[in-house]
Amino acid sequence: MNVSSWAQSALHRRAVLALGAATSFGLPAFAQSGAWPQRPVRIVVPFSAGGAADTSARAVGQRVGDILGQPMTIENRTGGNAVVAAGAVLGAPKDGYTFIWDAANQLTNPVLVKDLPFDYRTAFVPVTMAVRAPQALVVRHDFPAQTFEEFLTVARAKPGTVSCGTPPSGAMGHLAVALLQQRANIRLLHTPYRGGADAARDVMGGQIDSALITTSTARGTLATGKTRMLAVTSASRLAAYPDVPTIAERGFPGYDMDDWFGLFAAAGTPEEPLRRMQAAVAQAARDPGLAAAVAPQGTVLVANGSQEFAQWLGRQRELLQKLVRDANITIG
Repeated sequence: MNVSSWAQSALHRRAVLALGAATSFGLPAFAQSGAWPQRPVRIVVPFSAGGAADTSARAVGQRVGDILGQPMTIENRTGGNAVVAAGAVLGAPKDGYTFIWDAANQLTNPVLVKDLPFDYRTAFVPVTMAVRAPQALVVRHDFPAQTFEEFLTVARAKPGTVSCGTPPSGAMGHLAVALLQQRANIRLLHTPYRGGADAARDVMGGQIDSALITTSTARGTLATGKTRMLAVTSASRLAAYPDVPTIAERGFPGYDMDDWFGLFAAAGTPEEPLRRMQAAVAQAARDPGLAAAVAPQGTVLVANGSQEFAQWLGRQRELLQKLVRDANITIG
């Protein structure tokens, strides 16, 4: 072996050893190799601090930051039914260092918000649905229905009088109620609130008959004994509430109206950050510690592939936009 060949062989051995060392310490090779990310990554959340979107973004973001070797900086930018945050992301450099932690408004804003300055379908690239936030129908403790079927019976007997609160107009709770009314042929007295906590407060206090809110919000009301959970909006039963039926299994197959949060980037972002971000979220979702951390909030980790997420968004967009038009849903 000549000197040149020996040197090349030595360099190769060192590279292999370095890769093995990075792996043995649980650090991905790309975090060590000078590839993306080289600095903190910004995740813009269009919702207020302390809510389900914010808390899930921070929990997932912290674990993803550990995996990638750079912190995920969470920035809350509220306003305009999430349009302000979307505009901030689209106005940032398309270099893989800015993402948005968005929700169903990606699908519904085109029919809810007038004069949008961009088209969500072409302006954003879906990376992954990070989490689902199952919703539940809860009633005040003295409501004359012990089951979901009995709730429908009462609602049919008294059209337009059974009140049901949801967090704001046009959000997933409102859409879930609209679809339930459509498919069950009932008419509820919809009462929109600024947030799920406000609706929960009033159903506990007896000011409204029922509420359709996330299970994380419902959990606190159940602990007081002042509400009862009749059904959940998920496609299948939840591990946290195994005895609570789904709306789908109670006569409405295909009903699947969980809230959700996913990562999107501006179109034109390089492929490498998109691919590695999705892989990091998927790795984080396999962490039992993260699953345990988000479970008390009723959040379910998903972390699906970008193509699967995009296909699901296409189907959901068609369903929700038709629902908004048919139910004449508007926002203030």
